[in-house]
Amino acid sequence: MKKSVTKFLTEFSNLKLTRPISDKIRILEICAVVLTGIGKFVFMDYLSWRLPFVVVAILAWFAYVIYRYKKDKHVLKDWGFRWDNFRTVLKLILPFAISSIVIFFMVGYVQGTINMTWHIIPLLITYPIWGSIQQFLTIGLLAGNLRDFKKIKLSKTLIIFMTAVFFSLVHYPSTWLMAGTFILALFYGYVYLKAKNIYVLGLFHGWLGALFYYTVVNQDPFADVFLKALN
Repeated sequence: MKKSVTKFLTEFSNLKLTRPISDKIRILEICAVVLTGIGKFVFMDYLSWRLPFVVVAILAWFAYVIYRYKKDKHVLKDWGFRWDNFRTVLKLILPFAISSIVIFFMVGYVQGTINMTWHIIPLLITYPIWGSIQQFLTIGLLAGNLRDFKKIKLSKTLIIFMTAVFFSLVHYPSTWLMAGTFILALFYGYVYLKAKNIYVLGLFHGWLGALFYYTVVNQDPFADVFLKALN
């Protein structure tokens, strides 16, 4: 077993990460995404190291993106970091986003959980960054790699469903967050496989996520992450 793992890692280190990448690289990327999800439960939920985990995760994945870009200048566009189809994807997202916001406020009004404070302003600015990372991992790497496997062919419906289930489970134990992210990932998965654009998905993930917290979930992420870290 040890020899097999060593051989696998040796082969991985010798691979050139240029398009088209091998299934081995795709599997490793998927495993890294799953490990990041597990890290959320350990460092954010159990140890309450929310801000350090977010910062380290962003830096680690940013470093990987830079590494891959140096190997292949086209990889960013392949992943969906592109501007040429920004308006096209924006038009696909807008009706969903507007409908979601209306529903958020309706549910919040019924529950009595609308708690709009000035804390939402810095969150609307910063959350899209974390949202883009989440979309890159769950939609870009997970859904994208599942679709592009060479030896295993999965239907788009199954890929979208698997991605949505994973994204929902990562937000356990909040029932509202699990339900909301499941629906979001279903729609985002469909959009991404139709027209890749991480920028639009990440931007609206951050904005919708911030509003969802302050209207439906009745939680203040800004206080939980930044104010606790300062104290």
